[in-house]
Amino acid sequence: MPCDPRIEQFLDRYPSLRAVGNTPLIPLPIFRRDLPDVEVLAKMECLNPGGSLKDRPVLRMLLGALADGRLEPGKTVLDSSSGNAGIAYAMIGRIVGVPVEIVMPDNATMERKKRIAAHGGRLIFTDALKGYDEALREVHRRYKAEQDRYFFCDQYSNEENWRAHYETTAAEILEQTGGRLSHIVVGVGTGGTLTGLGRRLKEHDPRIRLVCVIPEAFPGIEGLKPLGSPGDIRPAILDESLIDERVPVTVDEAYAMCVRLARAGFFVGQSSGAYLVGVERVARRERRGRFVTLFNDLGERYFSTRLWG
Repeated sequence: MPCDPRIEQFLDRYPSLRAVGNTPLIPLPIFRRDLPDVEVLAKMECLNPGGSLKDRPVLRMLLGALADGRLEPGKTVLDSSSGNAGIAYAMIGRIVGVPVEIVMPDNATMERKKRIAAHGGRLIFTDALKGYDEALREVHRRYKAEQDRYFFCDQYSNEENWRAHYETTAAEILEQTGGRLSHIVVGVGTGGTLTGLGRRLKEHDPRIRLVCVIPEAFPGIEGLKPLGSPGDIRPAILDESLIDERVPVTVDEAYAMCVRLARAGFFVGQSSGAYLVGVERVARRERRGRFVTLFNDLGERYFSTRLWG
């Protein structure tokens, strides 16, 4: 993964972290019969060592903080997460030798909870009925109460988050496609992926359309924010001006697409299914184009949910 020179020293010290990034971009044939003039390509972010897209921004945020001294010896990394970023924090934190504490809703999947605990991460749970934004509120309360104890990484406002995708994910997509794509289809968790990809790809070609998948507010799609209500917390790093089209997707539609993908040989999680629902909806209207999307994580992370029931 191409890296900021500030943190290259840490990759030399911890070479296993070089496994993050440089994921393949693969063609998806599932719409080919109905839409012969549409090409769909998926960036296999589920193949990162932590099993998800979140390895990229967390690596950049933590190593950047070590490089400039914000993450001091004796401090604990603190953040909120629906699960995948928490795994990345715990895994990378263990490799570089810093403790990690994650605030997450108590309905996060058991697979996520166990993976974080396996790496030694400490978990604090919030009431799932209050939504993911309650985890955001709780992490701010904890940091405010004990600022000397924590390094609050704050992935929702950390500029290193979107820069990781600008400098690596988007750069890889441009190289792998030869710079030729018509649409990029993503969603919003922290806003880092959308902002980083959107800025880099539109700098390359302003005609590229950015489609944002919007989940329903409840039960929602794990890892994605609805952004449909005035009360929803909007990530500080999210650049909504980059969005050309918003596509609403229900959790049942995302689940059905995951099952369809599994039968085609691709085993991915519900946000990946939601992204592909967005791809199909726009592609059926446009009838042509080269669509790129992301497979954010693996299907195994959802065995304890009704997705695979």
